[in-house]
Amino acid sequence: MPLSPSHIVNDADPNVSEQQTFLVVVAIDFGTTSSGYAYSFTKEPECIHVMRRWEGGDPGVSNQKTPTTILLTPERKFHSFGYAARDFYHDLDPNEAKQWLYLEKFKMKLHTTGDLTTETDLTAANGKKVQALEIFAYALQYFKEQALKELSDQAGSDFENSDVRWVITVPAIWKQPAKQFMRQAAYQAGLASPENSEQLIIALEPEAASIYCRKLRLHQMMELSSKAAVNGYSASDTVGAGFAQAKEHIRRNRQSRTFLVENVIGEIWSELEEGDKYVVVDSGGGTVDLTVHQIRLPEGHLKELYKATGGPYGSLGVDLEFEKLLCKIFGEDFIEQFKIKRPAAWVDLMIAFESRKRAAAPDRTNPLNITLPFSFIDYYKKFRGHSVEHALRKSNVDFVKWSSQGMLRMSPDAMNALFKPTIDSIIEHLRDLFQKPEVSTVKFLFLVGGFAEAPLLQQAVQTAFGDKCRIIIPQDVGLTILKGAVLFGLDPAVIKVRRSPLTYGVGVLNRYVEGKHPPDKLLVKDGTRWCTDVFDKFISADQSVALGELVKRSYTPAKPSQLVIVINIYSSELDNVSFITDPGVKKCGTLRLDLSGTSGTAVPARREIQTLMQFGDTEIKATAIDIATSKSVKVGIDFLNY
Repeated sequence: MPLSPSHIVNDADPNVSEQQTFLVVVAIDFGTTSSGYAYSFTKEPECIHVMRRWEGGDPGVSNQKTPTTILLTPERKFHSFGYAARDFYHDLDPNEAKQWLYLEKFKMKLHTTGDLTTETDLTAANGKKVQALEIFAYALQYFKEQALKELSDQAGSDFENSDVRWVITVPAIWKQPAKQFMRQAAYQAGLASPENSEQLIIALEPEAASIYCRKLRLHQMMELSSKAAVNGYSASDTVGAGFAQAKEHIRRNRQSRTFLVENVIGEIWSELEEGDKYVVVDSGGGTVDLTVHQIRLPEGHLKELYKATGGPYGSLGVDLEFEKLLCKIFGEDFIEQFKIKRPAAWVDLMIAFESRKRAAAPDRTNPLNITLPFSFIDYYKKFRGHSVEHALRKSNVDFVKWSSQGMLRMSPDAMNALFKPTIDSIIEHLRDLFQKPEVSTVKFLFLVGGFAEAPLLQQAVQTAFGDKCRIIIPQDVGLTILKGAVLFGLDPAVIKVRRSPLTYGVGVLNRYVEGKHPPDKLLVKDGTRWCTDVFDKFISADQSVALGELVKRSYTPAKPSQLVIVINIYSSELDNVSFITDPGVKKCGTLRLDLSGTSGTAVPARREIQTLMQFGDTEIKATAIDIATSKSVKVGIDFLNY
């Protein structure tokens, strides 16, 4: 089956030319802490290939993804990505390292920046600033080159970019500007172009996970809640032991990078009936994303029941708690200085913490040791004039001791305390979600994403919700999103109904009605009384929208000779909006109609431009037609540079 662009509306749409066919779908899971890609040839969609093994790798962290780290030379040219970037940076002489630009965990900036633009910048480890767009483009370009190289090696001949449909995953809770930012970075990296925009699809992470979970067979997951044996382990084996065996099972199958996605709908699915609901909790490095889907048979299409919710409660929160702990013991002034003066050693310390973080478990009794880099011990003595050991004795932090081998020794309680704020936020957010009437009758909860591997999180979710629904963890939980994103690229129409996260509309003039409209909105023009700033609503927050459903509006240029119409788009989290000046209403973008190419020789006295907008896809899209000539009008919808 050739792939068709995901936003074909109906046959009457004049803008749909020749449908494009792609030989392969490549999905890039661009994560906060780690990233990777996977692909599938459209001729054999049941095989999903996960990228080659990466060079480098960490003790205690087995993973087919690579760290989302990037290194630029002092001249700000791309040098390396992933483990290679980290290792090279680490081996640099400390004085030289200060000149190089090393960035990690930078994806969160797109979530936390309220006024994101193409000019937004990021701060490298040495404190220098770089443009975010450039960094994202470098990273995507790196994945593009790696993937094309692997595909070419496999095919034995050069693979062209034009043969590839690219899919990039983003959190569902990201706002429109962040999605557009990703698309722009991908254009800059050469994955696709504005003229050929459907070569790139933006996929929402929990949706991708949901699509993959549909295909699961029972031997491909672990159920936390059941008393029956799953995978041949009974639930009375502790979660930890069951997981260890499951991991062993995965490790044996790891040699193969190709996953067969059976075309049948998975067994778990055979238990789902028409109308059943389930929640996907995607807990990654930066954010936690919650999506509620309902199954529609016979094809197993999905319908979103409640707008995506979540927040910045990823595993990064645990790293931040560790950093706070270090500040408490050694002083904030020292930690800030150390990060700037010895950036590579700081990276080392966080890597050491990462592997111990993965060893944390609810039933653990023995302490966790974290090696402090020599330069930490050395620099601390220079900075304070006394030893690290002295600082630990003096600090009133219980549970953290100094071991004679030069390590921080943390009791399991101390480690669990670092997880607590983040896990509490996730559980609280889920509790709120389960209060919603749409969510009350959920049958399954799928726990996916890298952070879902944490036994502490598994246990907390199980304790809080085990009596409400069945809790399921796919086996290769860190790759769930990647594989689902490939499936989404093969068939983007699988999710038929979504919910709009915000209310969108534009400001218009209406005839002034005495008594209905406030006097301060009255505008008299050529003897006609108009009411200004009226909010013309396109779509409401949490309204369900079907894929391909259109919102139509007609606009007329003020003067027939006008070449461009620019219309401001406003949004609000509230449903009930009357005026664009209401509290909570923000200008969020522009709709730009380019009329220069549409007029024939005779310009009609009154031109009408019909605009069609779609809110049912993963991104907001628009097309427009000049009614008089039925010619298509170039239209741009911009949430980033307005």
